[in-house]
Amino acid sequence: MIKLIASDLDGTLLQNEAQELTPRAIDLISQLTQKGIHFVAASGRQYDNERRVFHALKDDISYIAENGSVCIHNGEVISRSTIDPELCSRILNEIKKEANFDIVVSREDSCFIEDVHPDFVNHIVNVMHNTTTIVDDIRSVDGPILKIAICNMIDGPHIIDKYLKHLQDMFGSEIKVVTSGNIWIDFIAPGTNKGTALSKLLDVLHIKPEECIAFGDQYNDIEMLQYVGTSYAMSNCAPGVSYHATYVTDCVEDVLEDILNTIL
Repeated sequence: MIKLIASDLDGTLLQNEAQELTPRAIDLISQLTQKGIHFVAASGRQYDNERRVFHALKDDISYIAENGSVCIHNGEVISRSTIDPELCSRILNEIKKEANFDIVVSREDSCFIEDVHPDFVNHIVNVMHNTTTIVDDIRSVDGPILKIAICNMIDGPHIIDKYLKHLQDMFGSEIKVVTSGNIWIDFIAPGTNKGTALSKLLDVLHIKPEECIAFGDQYNDIEMLQYVGTSYAMSNCAPGVSYHATYVTDCVEDVLEDILNTIL
C-alpha cells in the first residue's frame, strides 16, 4: 500500500521551465492527500518558494527543500544541515574567479545574490519569485548556510560539465557537488541529500520506504529514487539517472492518476 509520494519539481512535476502547477496536478495531489497519502515536495528550491508553488495545498503537504538541507512537516523543521563557514568561504572565493557564474547562497530566511547579470536577477526575483536579498558581495553573507548554488546563463549547458569536474576535483572530498539542472551546480552539506531528508521524515510519520513512491530527473534526485520502494525517472532525465529508478515516465500526473484510480 502506498502511503507517501515524494516528487522533485523542476524538470519533473514542473515541465518546460514552468513555475506553477497545472490545475490537474493540484487536483490529483489534493485527492491523494484526502485519501490519506502524504505528499512531499522535494526540491533544490527554497522552502518559501515551494510553499508558493503549492499555495493551494501549502498546509496539506510536507517539504524537502534546498536538496535535503531542510525538511519541514506541519510547519516544524524535522532536519537541517549546514555548510561549514570556512568551506563556504573557500568555495565562494573559487567561484568568484569565473566571471559568468552567478551565485546563490541559501539560508532558511532568504537566498542571497549579487546584482551582476540582469537576466539572472530577473530569473531569481521575478520568474522563480524567491525570497531574495541582494548584496554587494556574496562572500559577506553570514551563516548558517544551507546550500550554495551556481548558475551560468551566459555560456550555457556546455560549460557546466567541465566546470563541475573542476569543482568536484577541488571540493568533492569535503562536500557534495552535483548538477541540479542544465545550467546549475549545487554544493550540498556532507551526508545531505533528498534521500536522507526523506528517511528522517518517514521516521516521524512511521512509514516504511517500501510504502513510498518518488519521482526525479537529476543527479540530486538519485538517493531519493534509490531509497523508496518504487521510483520513477523522467524520460528526459539526466544521463544515467534512469538506472537508479524502477520505471521511466513522461508525465508525473499520469502516474498520480493511475495511483489514485487504484485506491478509489
